[in-house]
Amino acid sequence: MFDQSIKTPCIGVCSTGIGDTVCRGCKRFSHEVINWNAYTVEQKRAVDGRLSEFLSQCVSNKLVVIDKALLAWQLEVQQVRHRSHHDEYCWVFSLLKAGAGQITNTLEYGFQVNLPFRDMSLIELRDTIDQEFYILSQAHYDRYMLSPDLFGGQSS
Repeated sequence: MFDQSIKTPCIGVCSTGIGDTVCRGCKRFSHEVINWNAYTVEQKRAVDGRLSEFLSQCVSNKLVVIDKALLAWQLEVQQVRHRSHHDEYCWVFSLLKAGAGQITNTLEYGFQVNLPFRDMSLIELRDTIDQEFYILSQAHYDRYMLSPDLFGGQSS
């Protein structure tokens, strides 16, 4: 059963306080960071869903999970915090955040890096994915939060 409470996506690296419209840490929009505690479960679930979909998309562009059960086992054994209701691509990102520098054989963790990215270290790959996740979140903000055509503005 899906836990009714949605934990904050905050990772303690908030950049909205210095003027970013999208947090470089958790990738929420500034108004979502500010209003999080006042949000309903449904609102929190919508934000959580958007973030997990974006992250999964960015991760799956770079690697493939070949053994979800092995990945889940490694997360448990390594005691890596992750959100179990997210998909396995979000799980891999949690693993990379926790210990990209310690992984020497990705197959032992149930995933492999796609061929075009195999020359990158897992640390570089993790950082590239995180940057793409931020860019995707910023693009979403720019398109749907700033576009006057979606809020009754003048059409051209």
